[in-house]
Amino acid sequence: MDKGEAVIAWDVSGYYWYIPSVFIYKDLKNQSFADSILKKYQPTPDPQQFTPNKSGDGTVLSYSSGMAFMYMPLFIAAHIAAPMLGYPADGFSLPYQVVLQVGSMLIGLLGLWYYRRFLLYYFEDKVVALLLLLMALGTNYLNYTAIDSPQTHNWLFVIYVLLLLNTRRFYQTPSYKYAFRIGALCGIAILIRPSEMTSVLLPLLWGLNSFSLTDIRKHFKFLNQHLSRIALSIVVVLAIGSIQLMYWKYSSGHWLFYSYQGKGQSFSFTHPHTYKYLFSYQSGWFIYNPLVMLAWVGFIPFLKKGQNRVAISIFMLATLYIVSAWDIWWYSGIGGRAMVQSYPLLFIPFGHLLTEAFNRKWMLAVLTPVMLIFAYVSLWTTIQAHRGTGLFDSETMSKAYYWHVVGRWHIANEEEIEKLKDTEHIFTGTLNDKKLEYSSNYENDTTILQMPLPAIEGSKSAYVKEGVEFSRTVCFPLQTNKKWLRVQAMAKCTIKEWTVWKMPQFSIRLFNAKGSIIETSMIRLHRHLTDNAQKLIHFDIQVPDGTDHAEVYLWNPGSDKLLMIDNLQVWSFNE
Repeated sequence: MDKGEAVIAWDVSGYYWYIPSVFIYKDLKNQSFADSILKKYQPTPDPQQFTPNKSGDGTVLSYSSGMAFMYMPLFIAAHIAAPMLGYPADGFSLPYQVVLQVGSMLIGLLGLWYYRRFLLYYFEDKVVALLLLLMALGTNYLNYTAIDSPQTHNWLFVIYVLLLLNTRRFYQTPSYKYAFRIGALCGIAILIRPSEMTSVLLPLLWGLNSFSLTDIRKHFKFLNQHLSRIALSIVVVLAIGSIQLMYWKYSSGHWLFYSYQGKGQSFSFTHPHTYKYLFSYQSGWFIYNPLVMLAWVGFIPFLKKGQNRVAISIFMLATLYIVSAWDIWWYSGIGGRAMVQSYPLLFIPFGHLLTEAFNRKWMLAVLTPVMLIFAYVSLWTTIQAHRGTGLFDSETMSKAYYWHVVGRWHIANEEEIEKLKDTEHIFTGTLNDKKLEYSSNYENDTTILQMPLPAIEGSKSAYVKEGVEFSRTVCFPLQTNKKWLRVQAMAKCTIKEWTVWKMPQFSIRLFNAKGSIIETSMIRLHRHLTDNAQKLIHFDIQVPDGTDHAEVYLWNPGSDKLLMIDNLQVWSFNE
C-alpha cells in the first residue's frame, strides 16, 4: 500500500496506536516496539504518535484514546483475518489497513442513514434529499467519509447524529435510557477530541428557542423535573472521560498531561484565527467548501422559524471559536476539516434556506447555479487533493496560484505556474527591452556581503546546507526604468528536500535609497529539482518606483540537504 495514502498513517496512526500497544506488544508505556514499526510501515516520518515523559520514564501517547475504542471491533476482525490470509498479525499489515478503511466508510453510510431519519422530522423529503446530496458531494464531507474516513471527523459526525436523535427523544419522552445514551455519546465525543466538550451544549439547551425569561424559566423547569436523569448523563460523561485521565496518570504520573508539549500546538483563546480559518488560501473553510457559506446564510430563515435555535446557534459559534483558536488552524487536509463533525447541526439552517427556495421559485432559480458551482469547486478540490500530481496543495496554496488553477483539470506550463505557490510575480509573455543588470559566478565578486563557509569541493557557488542558514549574499545597485526583473541561476541539490517548510528559498529584496525594503520575492528551489541534477531556474519580480538597490541570497529555514546556485544573472525587461 502506498505509504502516502496508507490508512494507518499520520493522525490515524496516533489514534490507533493504543490498540497494538496493549493487545499485541503489551507495551503501552515504553513503546520499545515503535522503532521497528515506524521503520517497516513508515506511518509518519518521525515518531509523532507519542512524546517522551519529561517528568519520568517512558512515553505518553500524543492523541486521546477515544478513537481506539471506536476502532476496536475493526481491529479484532483484522487480527483474526491477518494470519488466515498470510499476513503478519502485527497490527499494521494490509488486512488492518483495509478493514479500518472499509469499516470506517460503512460507519459513514450508517451516519447518513440516521441523519436522514433525523432531518425528516423537520423537512420535506425533497429538501432532505437535496441536503444530503449537497453535503455528500459538495463539501469536504465526501473526503472525510469516502477517502479519509478513519479520521475522527467521520466518526464524530455519526456520534453527533445519534446525539441529536437521542436528545430529541429525551425531550419528548424523558427516560434513563435516553439520558444514559446522551451521556455516553457526549463522553465518547470528548474522549475522541477534548474540544468536543461543546457537545454537552446540545442536550443542555435543546428546545430553547429564545432568551426570553418565559422560555428560560420553562426550560429550567423541565431540567429541574428530571435532575436524576441529567445526573446520570453527567456521571456517564465523567466516567468515560476519566479513561484518559487514568491513562495519563499511568503513563506520566499526572492526572492531567498536555501531550502536545514541544510540538508548538496550543490555543490562542484571546486571539482566535477565525478570519484565516474561514478565508485563508492555506486552509480556508469557506474557500475550499464555499457551499457551507450558504448553510450560514440559512441562519437568517432559521432564526425566524426554526426549532432549537439557541442550542444550534450557540453550539456552532462555540465550535467555530474553539477550532479557530487552535494555533495550527491550517493543519493539512481539505479546508476546515475540524468542522465536518458539526455538519449535522449546520445543515439544519441550510434546510430552512432550501425550504424557502422551494417556496419561492425565483430564489431557487438564483440558488441552483450558485450551489452547482460551489459544489463543483469542492468536488474538484477533493479529487485534486488525492491525485499524485493534483493541483490542490493544502500546505502551500496561495491566492495567486489558487485562482489560476481552481476548477481546471490541466494547465499549460505547470512548472512555471507552480511558482505562484511562492510568489505573486510570474511573467509568461515575451521579454521586451531585455537588459542584464547583474551577473556573478561568486568568484572574486566584490558585491558579496558574506561568506560563512569555504566553498564546497572547490566550487565558488553560493550554498546552504545543514547548519548554514544563509548563503553568501550579493548586493548591487539597481536604478532602472524597466517594470520587471528576472532572477536566474544554475541550481543543484544533492538530495531533494520534500518537506515544504524546510525548503531553502531563492530570494531577492528591493530597497529604496533610504535602505528600506520595498518589495520581495522568492521561490523554493526544491520544488523544481531532482536528486543530484542541476537546472537553470528563474523567477520574476515587478520593480516598484524608487528602487535603488537589490540583494539576492538563499535562505535555509531548516533543511539538512545541500543546495547550491551559481552563474547568477538578473535581467530587467518590459512587457
